[in-house]
Amino acid sequence: MSHPYFLRVAYLGTAFHGWQIQTSARSVQGELARALRKLDPEAPLPQGTGRTDAGVHARAQGVLVVLRRVWEPYRLLAALNAHLPMDARIMNAQPAPEGFWPRQHAVAKRYRYRIQEGPADDPFEVDRCWHVHRADPLDRTAMEAAAQALVGTHDFSSFRHQECAARSPIRTIHQVRLEPETGGFSLVFEGDRFLMHQVRIMTGTLVEVGKGRRPPEELPRLLAARQRSQAGITAPPAGLWLDEVWYQARWGLSAASPWGEPVPTGPDSPLA
Repeated sequence: MSHPYFLRVAYLGTAFHGWQIQTSARSVQGELARALRKLDPEAPLPQGTGRTDAGVHARAQGVLVVLRRVWEPYRLLAALNAHLPMDARIMNAQPAPEGFWPRQHAVAKRYRYRIQEGPADDPFEVDRCWHVHRADPLDRTAMEAAAQALVGTHDFSSFRHQECAARSPIRTIHQVRLEPETGGFSLVFEGDRFLMHQVRIMTGTLVEVGKGRRPPEELPRLLAARQRSQAGITAPPAGLWLDEVWYQARWGLSAASPWGEPVPTGPDSPLA
């Protein structure tokens, strides 16, 4: 008999080649699979909510694991952490309802992109943010104005990697906001799902606005162009954090999404 559990996993992505398991490179999924098979040699591959890229971090990667015996959640958490490296931790474990799949049943995600400013990099923030070296701070007002053009349901072809495999470029961004931090700020993006490199390209474009290289009024034109070459640079992976994921309320595994639960439609109907 199989027993499914839902894990909330946090990791520093610096030394990982992304979430997805690879044959010759270190991955979060691979490390978790090794730890899981210390407890159950026949355990299937753990299934995550999102495929973070190399160097990207997560505070709330949702993971489904299946074991052949019943575990008390705290003991499962402790046992897995005993076999995991220190840059990946199980933060919470709980039984999962039969039929739940984290990727298919996610309804919204929050990504945070951390930016630091000033003449010198903070050594305690290396590989955990993008340090923008400038004598003057970025124009936050212009960045906030430009970001509002991204809110809503749009074709984000201009803001996805050329190798993105998603069948549809249509995505919904619920909110973009700037949150001050010591030494800089975060760009916070909340949406139903995201394309390959979408958050990093949106961030790179907004930083160009903050530097005065693009006017805020240009963002609608970039969306309408539907060409990757029209948008800004791809921001480095180190600043990006998967901050929160909301799932369909019927599973009881997260707080209710503040944006509701849209009915999936179209070729990309599994919300991922």
